[in-house]
Amino acid sequence: MSYAKQRVQFGKAICEYGLIKHKIAEMAIRTFAAESMVYRTAELTERILQRIDHHAEDSGIHMAKGIEEYAIEDSINKIYSSEILDYIVDEAVQIHGGYGYIHDYAIERGYRDSRINRIWEGTNEINRLLIMDMLTKRAMKNRLPVLAAAQKVANELLTLRPKVDTDDGKLTLQKEMVEMSKKIALLVAGAAVQKYMMKFAEEQEILSLISDMVIEVFAMESALLRALKSMGRFGDEKSQIQKAIVQVYVNDAFERIESFAKQALSAIAEGDTLRTQLSALKKLTRFTPVNTVALRREIADSVIKIGRYPF
Repeated sequence: MSYAKQRVQFGKAICEYGLIKHKIAEMAIRTFAAESMVYRTAELTERILQRIDHHAEDSGIHMAKGIEEYAIEDSINKIYSSEILDYIVDEAVQIHGGYGYIHDYAIERGYRDSRINRIWEGTNEINRLLIMDMLTKRAMKNRLPVLAAAQKVANELLTLRPKVDTDDGKLTLQKEMVEMSKKIALLVAGAAVQKYMMKFAEEQEILSLISDMVIEVFAMESALLRALKSMGRFGDEKSQIQKAIVQVYVNDAFERIESFAKQALSAIAEGDTLRTQLSALKKLTRFTPVNTVALRREIADSVIKIGRYPF
């Protein structure tokens, strides 16, 4: 951030240019989402661990079971945070230009060090498969009502559509988009299970696409819940930047989810079946987009003013 404020090109600091503002805002947006996911998972895990008698002989077993309860979220966080870190350091190098490659600038070290995180602690490819493996196993054991939820979505396809399609500035639209995103993921997962049955685990590309939808849903919802909590505590005005971040992130993540769904459905079905599924998907994605250009400028201006990530 300090470099972008100090570096002058054509008579003004590069942080004043729109494309640099876009980068600064997007780095803040994705950091906020990653933080929100980790905070949420940590709180959920802590609630379980607090109920354990740590003086009992079997406390270690109960702690392990408590941590395992959120193993899916842990894999999600590992994938998302490591890939966001790579994105951020890459954009930071871009902002630095050629200086980003010079050892005298700290970002050069960050760029080199970040890459390993997508490999160790289980590669991100393995973790994507693990997410679906754990979800499937829990669904089969009725630990998670995934199958029933997927069937409910399938039964509602003819009448299902968003209740809200335009932004009211209160994150009502974003709540609805998160709910529709969940239904889209369930629609695709249900279609995949119905077609492949016991061979579903062999369809790694489709598993990965569904995992990416699950990751985006968790990111969207985590950021939304954090912003809503802030709005309830501090009011809309003091939470404006968090609101703007959620508006942008949900808008863009929803488009990614729609793309993932189209790719997966096109691999799962064809002909009339595919056309029916894509028609259902279209019903679930009827939202008016928000002005992400203006919102990103607002976010970037806030970051530039204080000279750092604002939260």
